[in-house]
Amino acid sequence: MIGNLIKKTAVARFTRTLGTLIAAGVPILEAITITKETSGNWVFERALGNVHDSIREGETFADPLRDAKVTDMIVVNMIQVGEETGDLDVMLMKIADNYDEEVDVAVQSLLSLLEPAMVVILGGVVGTIVLALFLPLVSMIESVSGQK
Repeated sequence: MIGNLIKKTAVARFTRTLGTLIAAGVPILEAITITKETSGNWVFERALGNVHDSIREGETFADPLRDAKVTDMIVVNMIQVGEETGDLDVMLMKIADNYDEEVDVAVQSLLSLLEPAMVVILGGVVGTIVLALFLPLVSMIESVSGQK
């Protein structure tokens, strides 16, 4: 579950960065280089390096990304559609929005699973403290009442 969360976060980060740069008018090769350097994930750095080389050779954006298999096929297909229609920046932003939503849902579900565990752990800590305080008191009372 954590690995899936990290993967979705990386996809959202790289698509949002690339989409923002392309929408701002940065040339695509330069935008890919900047995105590669800021991705923070060596798997995506390598895949974006392959994409950069592919575009420089006149090929498409989607094919090397499909070959790298670092993203879901829907991401690759949406990028391919964006490339074909000329709205790559819009499509990248849509991908980022969708993945940001998925990350938020995954984090909320992870937190909802953690809450009961934290309650049980805190209950155990409080119970241990209570026992540590009252056991010596009980033994002192028994020793005092046993001496009479």
